[in-house]
Amino acid sequence: MLKFSRAFIRNSSVWASVQQAPADKILGLTVLYNKDTNPSKINLGVGAYRDNDGKPWILPSVVAAEKVLSQTEENKEYVPIVGSPNFNSLIKKFLYGASASGQSLVDSGRVVTSQGISGTGALKVLAEFTKSFYPIRKVLVPNPTWANHIAILEKSGLETEPYRYYDYESNGLDVTGLLEDLRKAQEGSVILLHACCHNPTGVDPTLEQWDEILEVVSQKKLLPILDMAYQGFRTGDPIEDLAILYKFCDLVAAGKLDNFMLSQSFAKNMGLYGERVGSLSIVTSGEEESVRVKSQLEKVIRPIYSSPPSHGSKLVEIVLSNPEIYAQWLKDVKVMNDRLVDMRALLYDKLKNTYKNPLNWEHLLQQQGMFCYTGLSPEQVSSLIDKSVYLTGDGRISIAGIYEKNVDYLAKAIHEVTTA
Repeated sequence: MLKFSRAFIRNSSVWASVQQAPADKILGLTVLYNKDTNPSKINLGVGAYRDNDGKPWILPSVVAAEKVLSQTEENKEYVPIVGSPNFNSLIKKFLYGASASGQSLVDSGRVVTSQGISGTGALKVLAEFTKSFYPIRKVLVPNPTWANHIAILEKSGLETEPYRYYDYESNGLDVTGLLEDLRKAQEGSVILLHACCHNPTGVDPTLEQWDEILEVVSQKKLLPILDMAYQGFRTGDPIEDLAILYKFCDLVAAGKLDNFMLSQSFAKNMGLYGERVGSLSIVTSGEEESVRVKSQLEKVIRPIYSSPPSHGSKLVEIVLSNPEIYAQWLKDVKVMNDRLVDMRALLYDKLKNTYKNPLNWEHLLQQQGMFCYTGLSPEQVSSLIDKSVYLTGDGRISIAGIYEKNVDYLAKAIHEVTTA
């Protein structure tokens, strides 16, 4: 018979020592926004696309895919641990097929793919795989980066070390500092890189700067993890936004880079936020190694979530395989990207021409994607929140939260706090 000590037998809960966790910096803003009764309130925190009326948008291509699925779906059975074979085949064609070097990697069996639970889940799996099979635990991450990147990596047992990325004086890329830090890095370290539309800054290297970065990556034998959450929001064309991925493929094909990994999401570019569908890729040395890597990848995934959800992945399969729906999807991505570009230009115009704000706001136009690092100080951010404009303390705003009906209120509020 079990005996318990007096210290164990008590009236208080075993969870009595659990401390209140701080609210998520982004989701906490939404809580404040929802409580605000000001009819002019603006939420610039959450990175989800909104149309010009400030409402969520289900893409017409996704609506069409849903109709096809409703007529053709035969079951709701579990899919394989790494996702359905059809999904992974289409992913390889979609991500690597338009590049000669990328297709050669696929043809030679050097690309292992798996469905991921959006980009977040894909990165988590890659982090766990890296911890298990790569001897170096250090991951170089841009400063700043998406806060969840660091949490994902460190909760997986990896160590993170920042490298310079953002120039707070110019609101642009600190390419000199970035290259210096990479040259000083431990050889063989893992490095996290954003493929395009860097979160949270919206600042991307030029293609020429990417060549400089990748040269150092090659020289230092770094192992890249390329995170691609905003594919299509740099140029408006999802395929054109694969230019950086193709550079990685070219280096591998040329023997200048042995391996890289990719986490990719359909949350933004297909609007499948709640479906949680994305993919991950691991580049290997050859087909025999790929078989072993895939087997261990399954062992990593199995105790985390067993197998991925199927509804969103089936929609992706339809979009990528149906020529008519795929063509509509390309148009949908262009619509979203064009609106983001237009809102950047409209906010810039309001600040400079309507309110004659004396500060330089060129970075509004130069940064890309859903987010913009405004350069606003924490004090100015606090003042904006007092005016019912909700944004993160580092001054990051979601361009998707701006639309024609609220841009004047936003510009006026920014003008007031920056000229006070």
